[in-house]
Amino acid sequence: MSKKTKRYDEAEIIKMFNLKRLAGNLAMPLMTEWANTSTVLNGWETEMFEEITKSLLKQIVGWNEEMLKMNFIAFVIRLGHLVETDDYKTYYESPMEAVVEGYFLKVKADMMVAKGILERPETPYFYFQEYKKVKDPNGDVTAQLLEAFLIAQEKNKLENPNNKNPMYGCTVTGKYWEFVILQDKNYCVSESYDCTNKGDLMQIIAMLRKFKEILETRLLRQ
Repeated sequence: MSKKTKRYDEAEIIKMFNLKRLAGNLAMPLMTEWANTSTVLNGWETEMFEEITKSLLKQIVGWNEEMLKMNFIAFVIRLGHLVETDDYKTYYESPMEAVVEGYFLKVKADMMVAKGILERPETPYFYFQEYKKVKDPNGDVTAQLLEAFLIAQEKNKLENPNNKNPMYGCTVTGKYWEFVILQDKNYCVSESYDCTNKGDLMQIIAMLRKFKEILETRLLRQ
């Protein structure tokens, strides 16, 4: 078993780990539940929403990865209520590695929600992967997210052999957001949401808030 880091594409990950890909908001009950949600914004949230959408439409073409994160994604996460509590924290640029079914996997999680102590994440629940302006020809965003999921599953099982929680996450490629769930060997990719469309952006925010509800009422209790 080699520990040489390799970039895999989605098809390779499916074959290596015998995964099954499902697509669409109705393809998995957990995804249907996640996507079947809506939300409303209060006064200051509405002001923030209007400000970031105005800036996004003017600037997204010229933003690089860091500009996209700082000027837009950070505010969407805030509107999605994914902020730290006593029960979980948000971690950024966290390296992760594990041997999973004989394969060495290593990724850097752009952002994760996890239980942890200070700077050390311990039990991951959600991954936000690949803040890229455009699709990277040298990388596969969904494959990287799946690797993070598989590493997290392995680590969670070592801590608690009875941990069978599904993994939740989201990918961002330019203006397109997709939500992903891994449950056992099946993973489901939601429909794509265009964050430059205000209706789609509201749905993105609603799904982030829904995940917070799922985390606090279900995942943290198992």
